[in-house]
Amino acid sequence: MSSEWKTLPIGEVCDFFNGKGISKSDYVQNSPIPVMGANGILGYTDKSLIDTPATLIGRVGSCGAIHKTTGACWVSDNAIIAKANDRCLQAFLHYFFKSIDFSPLIQGSTQPLLTQRSLLTLTIDVPSINEQKEIANILGTLDDKIELNRKTNETLEAMAKALFKSWFVDFDPVRAKAEGRSTGLPSGISDLFPDSFEDSEVGEIPSEWSVEELGDCSLNIESGKRPKGGIDKDLSFGIPSIGAESIAPVGLFDFSKTKWVETAFAESASKGWIQNFDVALYKDGGKPGEFRPRIAIYGDGFPFERAMVNEHVFLLRSECLGQPFLYHLFNSELILDQIIQRGSSKGAQPGLNQDEVRTTLFVKPDQNLLDAFNDIVKPIIKRQLVIGRECQALSRVRDALLPELISGEIQIPDAVKFLEQVDI
Repeated sequence: MSSEWKTLPIGEVCDFFNGKGISKSDYVQNSPIPVMGANGILGYTDKSLIDTPATLIGRVGSCGAIHKTTGACWVSDNAIIAKANDRCLQAFLHYFFKSIDFSPLIQGSTQPLLTQRSLLTLTIDVPSINEQKEIANILGTLDDKIELNRKTNETLEAMAKALFKSWFVDFDPVRAKAEGRSTGLPSGISDLFPDSFEDSEVGEIPSEWSVEELGDCSLNIESGKRPKGGIDKDLSFGIPSIGAESIAPVGLFDFSKTKWVETAFAESASKGWIQNFDVALYKDGGKPGEFRPRIAIYGDGFPFERAMVNEHVFLLRSECLGQPFLYHLFNSELILDQIIQRGSSKGAQPGLNQDEVRTTLFVKPDQNLLDAFNDIVKPIIKRQLVIGRECQALSRVRDALLPELISGEIQIPDAVKFLEQVDI
């Protein structure tokens, strides 16, 4: 650390404020002002508690969780607001808090709590404002790349979802042909759609399509298991074990929640190993009477080259339907409505069994159309997985540089040179 850096009490560079509670009646849909707490965005409202950038620190529940606000925002009472004064840039302060291990400051066991008083025991190493800007710019550039990738993945997900909905939920090409309009699709694909409808047990469907159970389509279902006595939370190596908390859309994964099982235990298991392009379904858990399934698809080395699922996750495969179609089918309203109803009907332990998944109904199109959809969407999913790996690599670089830059252990020219070497 350079001699120009100064070690100061945190209270000399920022002020702390607790957030305030907000009633359910104050939540407003389609408002641009977020309500934020220890776990991030909770909803939206038409009022603000703060109007300038700040850092939020989880106070209750997710103690020490760090979030950034960029403008008008309401902060709930389970978070503490940290705002820099003129001795420190807000961006530099934000990255300082992201480098902190808050566990020694957290009070209580049954209800963990982080207080302003405990935060005020911290000290911060502060360089000149110009050096703060350069440090924040390096780390911010990495975060901006991660955020851009995330938004790109969201766009790709929305594109594939919109195509599925148009073809297999709203039946837009069939309606166009039935009304004598152009489908707007290439003739080779347009010809795969019928030009009329027929009645079925789930309502009007395209002619010659069928209502079938998922189990009639070579659906393979398996789940994993966990070691006797549960997961060793202190284990940081071995084989990743993916549970319900990690199921997310394509290319997204919270690596901070990764749990591990010993390699010997994993190798003894014949089921639960993730295969390329497996669809993962969160199958049980949650509040009694309230089942909220989540669906993921993994592959091409994301999120891991080798990984398993635990007993709370189903892995789904169907050669007949194809994995891209299967993934978007389980994200469609027809399937979600059925499995939510079945899963929520359980009392103490909401969830699904294999038979309930197999007997779920769906509208099956012509096989050639299934193949065409999979051919279009699989490259989209592969791109999302590539982006997911890029975000993982960027996050590792940022997490490695963060404590070194914030403490002054690495000089800015060395950090810039390192980023150039890894082509960032």
